[in-house]
Amino acid sequence: MSAIKTFQVTFDCAEPERLARFWCEVLGYVAPPPPEGFTTWADFNRTLPPEKQGAWFACSDPSGVGPRLYFQRVPEGKIVKNRVHLDVRVGTGLVGDERLATLEAECARLVALGATHVQTLYADEENESCIPMLDIEGNEFCID
Repeated sequence: MSAIKTFQVTFDCAEPERLARFWCEVLGYVAPPPPEGFTTWADFNRTLPPEKQGAWFACSDPSGVGPRLYFQRVPEGKIVKNRVHLDVRVGTGLVGDERLATLEAECARLVALGATHVQTLYADEENESCIPMLDIEGNEFCID
């Protein structure tokens, strides 16, 4: 049996392109160019049946290291807490006040993009600081 080498993370959501572009800003990811023969994704979407327009969008790590993110429209809204969430690692290798300042600066940047700051969890004897947040559709994630 071979080991899995790549995977994508799929988000169920209401507005795939909007949520994908938010995560592009958070992670430094890029959206793919529109399909060949189309100037924009909007031009491409207009060629689809109404129920398929804007039904999905994807983005990827320009370095090729991180997983592809895929966003698909679903009819139901988010009801309960995520069972899986992303940890955005902005404070790796930092400790104490330096780590907290880095996390707080990133939190402010993400709030300006439409994210919601849930709380700041301060370092204790066992754990370093982290900041739980919500993306623009209410999905939980943490910056740590």
